[in-house]
Amino acid sequence: MADSKDYITYSENKGSVNIAEEVIAAIAANAAVETEGVAALASSLSSDIAEFLGKKNLLKGVKVTLDGEKLKIDVFIVVKLGYAVNKVGEDVQSAVRQEIESATGSPVEEVNVRISGVALDKDK
Repeated sequence: MADSKDYITYSENKGSVNIAEEVIAAIAANAAVETEGVAALASSLSSDIAEFLGKKNLLKGVKVTLDGEKLKIDVFIVVKLGYAVNKVGEDVQSAVRQEIESATGSPVEEVNVRISGVALDKDK
């Protein structure tokens, strides 16, 4: 069974609901790649190290940190050429925050967007 720090837990009088960090990461990843101007998620150094060490790494490009009740999301993206990088970053922050809060009911304290590169148009 996974460690309790890997879950966001909501306790009720009839029991509890546990949401795995991987679920939060999947929601964040989907919100990010659906944002206009995002070409792809990029891998982070920590996800590369985790994969090298053989640890389960379901989603490259998103890191979820849960510190008590504080939810922090780091998203690593590649932006499409021709889009304003800062605008795409702000749009990703907004989309990730909105999707996670809507799906889980948990407030997101911080969404950090790391722009790791620019994707060139292959048709040109």
